[in-house]
Amino acid sequence: MHCPSLPEQALRVWLGALHQLALADGDFDEDERQILADNLAEMQPEAKFDWHSLPAPESEDLVKHLAVDPLMPEQFLRTAIVVAMADGHLSNEEIDLIKSWAAALGCSQGLVQLIESCAEEPHGLTVEALGSLRKWLDGLNPHDPRIASFIVHMIPAQCPFERDITLFGHKIVHIPAMCQINPLYDQLVELRFRCLDNLSEEQQIRISRLDSSSE
Repeated sequence: MHCPSLPEQALRVWLGALHQLALADGDFDEDERQILADNLAEMQPEAKFDWHSLPAPESEDLVKHLAVDPLMPEQFLRTAIVVAMADGHLSNEEIDLIKSWAAALGCSQGLVQLIESCAEEPHGLTVEALGSLRKWLDGLNPHDPRIASFIVHMIPAQCPFERDITLFGHKIVHIPAMCQINPLYDQLVELRFRCLDNLSEEQQIRISRLDSSSE
């Protein structure tokens, strides 16, 4: 299952909601927001809207533009979970926002319960709930390059907890990746590759350069 190419207004609503979610818990500071907007503007110069000021949509906007296709609300919520889980956890602010969207879009109670299970600490998720969530995210493959590009920029190319510690210009210790603290790390990495495959070769080269410069 994949996200279809979206009409312009539906895309504005979709990305505006994801942008709102990225800012919801205060972990996405102004510098990170600016970097994301600049990178997206470079990756999608033909876009007809301003990445720097994506408006937060109202519930009625979600219904009007995303509920026209019966498959679209669930695909939208999959991308929302990805954005929220990119840092390894869901905050109460994020889960409340996603639940409000699920309710507005008339999603099934089972789906809402699955989303609510994400609010637990990673080690508090049941094996069954975690397996269902992983399978649910494995079904996301956004073919619209603008959504794919957004997701690629939200998911770090490297585990953010991997780093070198230097002293006077010399590396004294390497802290290895600790990505197991994010129970959906494998799903996020695989999704990032799927999104990259949906971008042009030129876009892939640009992202590769950005990834290399951040190492």
